[in-house]
Amino acid sequence: MAFKIALAVFAATVAAASVCAQTPAPADPVATLVDHLALDKYKATIQGLTQFGDRRQGTERNRQALDWIEAQLKRYGCTNTERLRYEFTEPARRGPVQLQPLRAGGPAAQGGGTLFGRRAPIGVNTDPMAQPDERLRALNAEPTPPGTTPRESVYCTKVGSTRPDEMYIVSAHMDGIGFGEAANDDGSGTALVMELARIFSLPGVTTERSIRFILWNNEETGLNGAYAYVAQRKDLQGIESPKGSGRYPEPTWLGLIQHDMLLFDHGMPVPKLDAAGKPVLDARGQPVHVAPKEQRAEADVNVEFQVNSKQAEGSARLAWQLRAANEKYATDYPAAVGNRMTNTDSTPFMDLVPAISVRENERGMQIGAGWNPHWHQPTDLFSTYSDKDFLLGLNAAQTTLAAVAQLAGAKIGR
Repeated sequence: MAFKIALAVFAATVAAASVCAQTPAPADPVATLVDHLALDKYKATIQGLTQFGDRRQGTERNRQALDWIEAQLKRYGCTNTERLRYEFTEPARRGPVQLQPLRAGGPAAQGGGTLFGRRAPIGVNTDPMAQPDERLRALNAEPTPPGTTPRESVYCTKVGSTRPDEMYIVSAHMDGIGFGEAANDDGSGTALVMELARIFSLPGVTTERSIRFILWNNEETGLNGAYAYVAQRKDLQGIESPKGSGRYPEPTWLGLIQHDMLLFDHGMPVPKLDAAGKPVLDARGQPVHVAPKEQRAEADVNVEFQVNSKQAEGSARLAWQLRAANEKYATDYPAAVGNRMTNTDSTPFMDLVPAISVRENERGMQIGAGWNPHWHQPTDLFSTYSDKDFLLGLNAAQTTLAAVAQLAGAKIGR
């Protein structure tokens, strides 16, 4: 009798194990959301932004781009779009930024050995005639009007299901300069934010905490759109309005993730060679350096925080959470964490909330040393970049989407 009972228990155990083996494990909601990202959709959004040229702040093309972004967000299902209005006065015009002259005969002039390695010129193109495309030159012809005039940024919000009073901010700037198409700076970041808004707005997707998708204006003039948002909204955090409604127009900020230039990581400038394979020299007899044509094998997504900010510890944790998300969910390029976040719209937040910046290169060193020759130039065009370049931007989107989905508690219903 005991033997029969034991045999029955064994059979039941085997049957249960067989059923478990046949039952698939629950799908990872983060992986499912990341799978909704596609290179063609990301590229199409960047290309859609380029119809408005460089989107210079204060111009009609800038306002048309804002309207287009808002319409797209609504079409995606992120219907609670809002505008933040603020006043801005155009500062005095300044010429292009110039590098300090290289010391004659020094290691930099010889093409290596300094902190920056080989350098290439950087600056801001202020000459519309530097754009050879007549159609694009005409599109970008309107200058910023003088005087004080209202400006606007646009945003929409994924409202949290259980903690609507807490929020992560995912952002980029939609304005550009240089008389090109601002495809990389910052069409690449704007498209990323819009793609994430689309995916988090898909039917059945819920998050425990809120997520706000913001497209800043006036980044190129001094982060003015982001500073205006902080000034207007920081003291409204976590306040229920109307009282008892369960609505929080400005949920408490848990973290901010800014995206600024995501496509071009071709590495250190290399000597330019003539038809005979000899180095081309400039007017001072020094070698001319240019960016390599192909995305480098070591290309990566740079996640930066500011080491001397008041929220440095929390910002570092947030940066490493993106690094971990990249390792698990990104498909092609790794992420690297740095502690020198500068000159983008995360700066106004960095002493108030954990804030990080996602970029193609280290901002202070690599971009400052001319690693991206299209920065603020007429060549910042959609046609300039290859699929390898766009894929770097897509990997940045995978990284941020995965991290935010985990942090905000994303779920997918049936």
